[in-house]
Amino acid sequence: MSTTRPQTPLLDLVNTPEDLRGLQIGQLEQLAGELRAEMVDAVSTTGGHLGAGLGVVELTVALHYIFNTPEDRIVWDVGHQSYPHKILTNRRGAIRSLRQPGGLSGFTKRTESKYDPFGAGHSSTSISAGLGMAVARDLQGSGRKVISVIGDGSMSAGMAYEAMNNAGAMDSRLIVILNDNDMSIAPPVGAMSAYLARLISGRTYRKVRGMAKQIISKLPPRLEEAAAKAEEYARGMATGGTLFEELGFFYVGPIDGHNFDHLLPVLRNVRERKGGPVLVHVVTQKGKGYGPAEESDDKYHGVGRFNVVTGAQEKPVPKAPTYTEIFGAALVRAGERDHKITAITAAMPEGTGTDQFASAFPDRFFDTGIAEQHAVTFAAGQATEGLKPFVAIYSTFLQRGYDQLVHDVALQKLPVRFAIDRAGLVGADGPTHAGAFDLAFLSNLPGFTVMAPSDEAELAAMVATAAGIDDGPSAIRYPRGEGTGVQIPQNPEPVAIGKGRIVRKGSKVAILSLGTRLAESLKAADELAAYGLSTTVADARFAKPLDLDMIRSLARRHEVLITIEEGASGGFGAQIMHVLSSEGLLDDGLKIRSLTLPDVFLGQGKAEDIYAEAGLDARGMVRAVFSALRRNYDAAASQNS
Repeated sequence: MSTTRPQTPLLDLVNTPEDLRGLQIGQLEQLAGELRAEMVDAVSTTGGHLGAGLGVVELTVALHYIFNTPEDRIVWDVGHQSYPHKILTNRRGAIRSLRQPGGLSGFTKRTESKYDPFGAGHSSTSISAGLGMAVARDLQGSGRKVISVIGDGSMSAGMAYEAMNNAGAMDSRLIVILNDNDMSIAPPVGAMSAYLARLISGRTYRKVRGMAKQIISKLPPRLEEAAAKAEEYARGMATGGTLFEELGFFYVGPIDGHNFDHLLPVLRNVRERKGGPVLVHVVTQKGKGYGPAEESDDKYHGVGRFNVVTGAQEKPVPKAPTYTEIFGAALVRAGERDHKITAITAAMPEGTGTDQFASAFPDRFFDTGIAEQHAVTFAAGQATEGLKPFVAIYSTFLQRGYDQLVHDVALQKLPVRFAIDRAGLVGADGPTHAGAFDLAFLSNLPGFTVMAPSDEAELAAMVATAAGIDDGPSAIRYPRGEGTGVQIPQNPEPVAIGKGRIVRKGSKVAILSLGTRLAESLKAADELAAYGLSTTVADARFAKPLDLDMIRSLARRHEVLITIEEGASGGFGAQIMHVLSSEGLLDDGLKIRSLTLPDVFLGQGKAEDIYAEAGLDARGMVRAVFSALRRNYDAAASQNS
């Protein structure tokens, strides 16, 4: 009776790409299976981006097998695809710290590994960065290869085509891998397309093509141009890729991104190619190799912790609807009342809650793809014709459309309404996705109305407010996560523009809160009361225009004024300081402290923990008050306990 000996786990032998390149080609399939299983198990314990990484397992193995990394540079777009890359580049031992405080980033990060030549949390940067590296290589006389891996929707952004146009014009030696993981460009590929890809990327074809070019160059100019176009279009008809050829790239593909017999020879051929930029079109399946992710790739793009066997994700019972859900429902109500209201988002309908509007009013909903610049100006164009566009974009992604905010919206005083989701800290996604800067970059734009709700009822009211602002642009910023559980009126009344509200009255200390730090402000007032410090708590509601009457009253009637916001310095608190100094309200001894996020890029972790570390919780406010009064908080707290 014969027994089958178990296979030796290859992943245990591979700590670096150098180890990987010591394997036989026949062992790569086993390694890919083990790598996929390791990734699924790791993400099941940490949460993170699963589907895209599962789709590039074989591609990742092939790239590190063929290219001499880290000397050769692999630039991963977005970073969602990079988990298998992290495991193969000496980070397997830390992979279960992914997206945890002090652990591995969910994206590529230069300070984390020499195998990460460029950090990426936002999409569509890989070709631009890769081209910059290729130019540096050529100026420095290096022979290294530069490979940009772009996919997962990133090709919908104009920046990718700007970079390709530049690379084609420069005829730079750059390799771009287009990871087509949603079949948006190519049909399923097979043996014939793989054969063609190997053929046209190989040395023999290049030699014949070079000889043909020499012959063609002897022809009269008009015949030379015609012959070149005929050759280009003949290849385009056989293999696709005419668009990329027009941009100056030599197109190869499409090829099966899960088949090493297809991947390895093509990658080897393009590695040896001496000419200009080349694009290899690789078709992959998002979620490949893990049944639940294959069956529902949208729900497994980003996941929380889950059961590996069943695929069931851990979802804590919500205490209240999320701010995103509240916005979506409020926008639908507004759309029912006003048929001029439209909704625009940049590839994030579910993430921004605009999927609710899309279901109710499909003809008034527009998803621009990953194209925030276009989305902003597209909305501006709608506004010129009397429509009332709401542009729903995460704070961190709206940064990509800042020139359009200034030039196309604010300068023309167009009533475009911005719904800015994920304002403030975002938790495990870390600094690349934190919405720290919108208060500063919006508040300095003339004519902008900038609102920040303290709870979900205020958010619903501010949607109604924005719907009625027709004399200029407006924005509502709100955080990720659940609301406070307050009751939301069926038909919320608009908020008076530029008017805050006093939530609690006191006499010694005033806390002026913008946004959802209001709950913490009330906790701080309770603790201050225990120390005999009567405290007023005010909800600013607006970062612009400011409620000047309320600010003057708070400054004149209190000894200490604390401002607090979920954003970087230069925003709400800076505006308050400007008003107080301009009007001489600091001359009478008012003690003021502005609490903002610190002047660093904060790490990943639970948002509330990071806010506490930054001093933007109740304890931090109380400490700030004691500091202003030159009293020792620790001694008082010890005595009071």
